[in-house]
Amino acid sequence: MTNITIIGSGFAALTAARALRKRKVDATITMISPRRELHFLPSTIWIPAGIRSGARLRVPLAHFFQKHRIDFVEGSVTGLKDGGRVVETDRGDYANDHLIVASGARFIRKLPGIEHALIPCEGIAVGEEIGRRLDAMKGGTIAVGFATNPDEPGAMRGGPMFEFLFIIDTLLRQRGKRPGFQIVFFSPAARPGARLGERAVDGLLREMKDRGIATQLGRKILRIEERKVVLDGGGEIDADLILFMPGLTGPAWLANTELPLSPGGMIKADECCRVEGLPNVWVAGDAGSFPGPDWMPKQAHQADLQALAVAANIAAVETGAEPATRFKPELVCIVDTLDSGMLVFRNEKFNFVGPKMKLFHWLKRLFERHYLTTFR
Repeated sequence: MTNITIIGSGFAALTAARALRKRKVDATITMISPRRELHFLPSTIWIPAGIRSGARLRVPLAHFFQKHRIDFVEGSVTGLKDGGRVVETDRGDYANDHLIVASGARFIRKLPGIEHALIPCEGIAVGEEIGRRLDAMKGGTIAVGFATNPDEPGAMRGGPMFEFLFIIDTLLRQRGKRPGFQIVFFSPAARPGARLGERAVDGLLREMKDRGIATQLGRKILRIEERKVVLDGGGEIDADLILFMPGLTGPAWLANTELPLSPGGMIKADECCRVEGLPNVWVAGDAGSFPGPDWMPKQAHQADLQALAVAANIAAVETGAEPATRFKPELVCIVDTLDSGMLVFRNEKFNFVGPKMKLFHWLKRLFERHYLTTFR
């Protein structure tokens, strides 16, 4: 029987497995990941406010594995060999007929002093720590910022940082503590969030101004100190709490493979999610570098769309057809502010930016419920 091996247990990995079964692909599916649960990181923005707990965002996958007939291997990938036909792990080697790399990316931690900042999307525990720090603070300065991979500008995750910025402001106001705090947003980009579209950037900057959030934009970040962000040109932000999202690059184990890599360290793939030069090796999600518009995001929705394309193309190969399904470039984002939200949608035809509405906050929570129910 055909063996399909999936590296990862996040959005792209789970969507690919489910889509393969939906397409009646009769194959052994082996999933390799260090953890057998889904961590729903998009909702960590609500942990500091207490409307979500870490326990609620950890979704056990045993039922999902059983339902979709997935052989799960709890281990860490260390490399590949034989053109991707063998996955090397700390639990042994696993052969395959198709390989799907859906392991996600990793944060670039080269910035001097980055250990003094909290990186929100590193995990649920970081969201919980942000909540503890905020609860303990009686006043002071909070600095929130993000950067990208200079060798691959699209390898970034800025959306959650806008959400943490506005949610922290709203939370402090709800608690009557905002007058004792200064909040500063910083980014090397002069107009951060450009992938959302120019109207969205205007709206985000206007929202910061209306909330009294100071900005330090267009300056390179030189280093982070224990209570300070140091910027190019002599700029400094004294801060009691620093939240920072660095750019993304590929997993460290890619160094032990023959996979073709982009300048930013991601796996090079085509519009059908095929890895260049390696038959039956596919990539979906943050680990890949794909052709497409410069606004194409690194987000769960885009990872799901790529995973669907991978499943369709594997199904085609298994029936003797040519893989021809291209993934759809699409950005869907609700920038949440705790009591409202702003919807942004973008594809190759148009860019929609909705007004700030309470409805969008509840729409984001409804989407979370749908997604978690699917995998529970």
